Amino acid sequence: MKHIGIIGASGLMGHGIARNLQRKGFDVSLSIHRNSERVADLLAAGARQVTGPAELGACDAVIICVTGSPQVEQVLSSPQGVLSGARAGLIVIDTSTSEPESTRRLAALCAGRSVTLVDAPLARTPTEAELGKLNTMVGAEQAVFDRIAPVLAAYCENIFHVGGPGAGHVIKLLNNFIGQAICTATAEAFAVGALAGIEPRKLVEVITAGAVNSGLFQAMAKTLDGNFEGIRFELDNARKDLRYYTHLAEEVKVPALVGEAVHQSLVTASALGQGAKYVPALVTAQEKLTGAKITPR
Repeated sequence: MKHIGIIGASGLMGHGIARNLQRKGFDVSLSIHRNSERVADLLAAGARQVTGPAELGACDAVIICVTGSPQVEQVLSSPQGVLSGARAGLIVIDTSTSEPESTRRLAALCAGRSVTLVDAPLARTPTEAELGKLNTMVGAEQAVFDRIAPVLAAYCENIFHVGGPGAGHVIKLLNNFIGQAICTATAEAFAVGALAGIEPRKLVEVITAGAVNSGLFQAMAKTLDGNFEGIRFELDNARKDLRYYTHLAEEVKVPALVGEAVHQSLVTASALGQGAKYVPALVTAQEKLTGAKITPR
């Protein structure tokens, strides 16, 4: 595991991954779809730009860091995708938040080409990505996990081997469902409180001192001071992740009553024009929806 290919290095998370792999002495090759100016520093530091994903098939491992399953399927299995030029023994690490059903199909397709697909989605933010302190939850056989562990350690502070192939993406969807449930509940509570005549900051004081407190709640509370960057994660990406979660729940025949409510809260916020903003814009969506005055004008 010396030569690592990366797809998605122009993104906020992918850039940090590539940068830390370089710092740890790995040879890095990049397939760049657009925004080549965002990887200029990586190229200046010695990264090699290839003509497309197929050329990365000669690497020891390829890391994919894109939006979701459609993009992963495209860069892997299209006529010019990674698999079209993959050598036998290649390991592909999907760090995206993807649908487990898609991951299973792609893993079987990869296996037919003597390629191993690992799901290793990420947690934390672009800030930790640049610092090499991401969290990852890995779905892989033990022998494969042992091989890629040094690669993961280059950009992750906490590495969790959560099970066999596919388990990483399942855990990530559960994680994101719980996280977005906290965020949507907080935004709704602020709106209800404001319209009921209380000062939302008093709610923050009470929760801060009790068991309900969390980092996500505190990030949402920053909106009361006009700070909407406490969670640097696009709301439409969160909406996509919750859609994947509800699909998963349906697949295993579990009623997703809370999951569907959280998903629809995100859909509503997106319909109200907040989709391209960060998740804390759920508070803005509540203001638009209810007329509550929550944040500074």
